[in-house]
Amino acid sequence: MTAVIHALNWRYATKKYDPSKTVPAETLERILEAARLSATSSGLQPFEVLVVTNPELRAKIKAVGWDQTQYTDCSHLLVFAAWDDITPERINMMFDLTNEVRGTVNEGWENYRQMLTGIAAQRGQEGNYQSAARQAYIALGSAMIAAAFEKVDSTPMEGFDPAAVDEILGLQARHLRSVVVLALGYRAAEGDWLVDLKKVRRSRENFITEVK
Repeated sequence: MTAVIHALNWRYATKKYDPSKTVPAETLERILEAARLSATSSGLQPFEVLVVTNPELRAKIKAVGWDQTQYTDCSHLLVFAAWDDITPERINMMFDLTNEVRGTVNEGWENYRQMLTGIAAQRGQEGNYQSAARQAYIALGSAMIAAAFEKVDSTPMEGFDPAAVDEILGLQARHLRSVVVLALGYRAAEGDWLVDLKKVRRSRENFITEVK
């Protein structure tokens, strides 16, 4: 069994965390770096990740998150927040950054910039937000895999009121909208009903279709 498959078999959606255990800073940084390096459409990275450790803010999020204890008992709470719109300014920011980092201006790349700006304008604000939110989920997956490699437990969570979380974290002023939350930490020694249950997934035959 390869390391990645072993790690994915080990991980599960942790239901009860040990609040006395903290993920080391260097370990957390590697998980965050995996999210930062994740693939995104056109390389736009149309989302941000907020690392919430403030107990009061986390208690407020728990109150609008079905009172799930993972919000407050985990070591770190990552909030993936998508751009509320893919504007020309945001597109230009990333294309200009690419030109700066690579030290060149490519005609084909600049033509693509204009095409992408037109596509975003046609799609509209809500369509752009939905596109950005889907990109955030790719980074969520990267962070979860990295956490599993680090033997850090994680729980992806959609059970919260996004508008309320946006208000708690002041996301509107930053033109962001909360999409999904990832709790990170270490499972409690007891009290987690899911920890010892076998992982259940459909068989390869019922999941994979090879089209030749």
